[in-house]
Formats: sequence, structure tokens, C-alpha cells
Amino acid sequence: MNKKELIKKYILFIIGLFFAGVGIAFTKHGELGVSPISSVANIMSLKFSFFTMGIWLITWNCVLILGQVIILRKDFKIYQLLQIPLSFLFGYFTDIGMKIVSFIPVNSYFVKLLMLFIGIAVLAFGISLSVIANVIMNSGEAIVKAISDKTGFEFGNVKVVFDISCVAVSVVLSLIFFDMKILGTREGTVISAVLTGFAVKFFTKLLKEKPSKLIEAK
Repeated sequence: MNKKELIKKYILFIIGLFFAGVGIAFTKHGELGVSPISSVANIMSLKFSFFTMGIWLITWNCVLILGQVIILRKDFKIYQLLQIPLSFLFGYFTDIGMKIVSFIPVNSYFVKLLMLFIGIAVLAFGISLSVIANVIMNSGEAIVKAISDKTGFEFGNVKVVFDISCVAVSVVLSLIFFDMKILGTREGTVISAVLTGFAVKFFTKLLKEKPSKLIEAK
């Protein structure tokens, strides 16, 4: 792979991050719950609103990167530190997305559901572009791979346990922060967990050829 192709791959990855951030903004604005990986940051943004959702996502992603370093130790590769600036971009894009959707009134359950499904679709589209770019994993997937590599458990099984753990942590934090009430984790979190993977597969299959041709273009 030459330098030009690598640059194109990272541009595609960053475009994917933008759509993923906007997708999360849609689900958060819909108030039915965000994706499992974003659930902890969502609770923190509800409790400590002096930081934006984007900043809490940056913080959470940095925690996950630190987790990779602790788990992998000497097997952690230097290039994986690229996750840090990309996490900052992701947080920034999420805040842009929050501004984009802020004007949409969510005064009915139907609108909330619509926001959720649009968010899932946009998030999945962004993830699929990142998958097609194939340059670096996001911090959520990377820590799952680190755990999988060290334990020998299958990636998919570790992913399920990790997502459940994220939701569990967010529920516990909500109970602590909001007088034993569960906020931020609702039916949308479950729907997102179930549908996002299928949507990513759909978009990846649909889009794979066009971005690949663009990357390989001279």
C-alpha cells in the first residue's frame, strides 16, 4: 500500500467517524437510550452537564485505550496511540451532531423512535465506512480484541459481555447519581445493541466496492 492509498483510507475512516458521531447525537437527542458503548458517557453527561457528550465520549475512549495498555502491556503497539487523536475527533463530531439535531422537537414517542432508528442507521453507516477503511480499530472494538487475544475467548463472545458490562456500569452509575432511578438506559439501548450490527453488515456489503475503488484510484 502506497502513501496516497493510506491517506485515502484515513480520510475515509475520519468520514466514518463523523457519521458515527452524528448517529450517536440522534440517539441521544431521542432520549430512548444510546448504544451500549456510549452508555457510560451518556450517564456522565446527564450528571455532569458542564462537559458535553462529546467530551465525555473522549474521556471514556481514553479510559478504554488505557485499558488496552494495561491488558496488552508490551504487546500494545505504538501505532495504536492513533486512537487518541481519533477519539478527540469522534467527540468533536458528536458535539457537532448534537448541534445539528438540537432544533428537532422530541415531544412524542413516535419522534423519539424515529430519532433512534435514524441514529442507528447513521451510526451503522459511519461504522461501515471505518470498517471498509481498515486502518485502525476504534477504542471500543480494540479493547474487546485485546481481551479476546489475552484470554483466548472468541471476539464475538467478548463483545457481547463487554456491551452488557457497559450497560451494567451505566445503570449502576445512574442509580448512584439519580437517587436509585435509571436514566439514560432505556429500550433504545437494547434496540441499538440488537440492530446496529445487522445494519453495519448491510451497509458494509452495500458500500464496499465504491470506497475500495476510490481508495485504489491513482
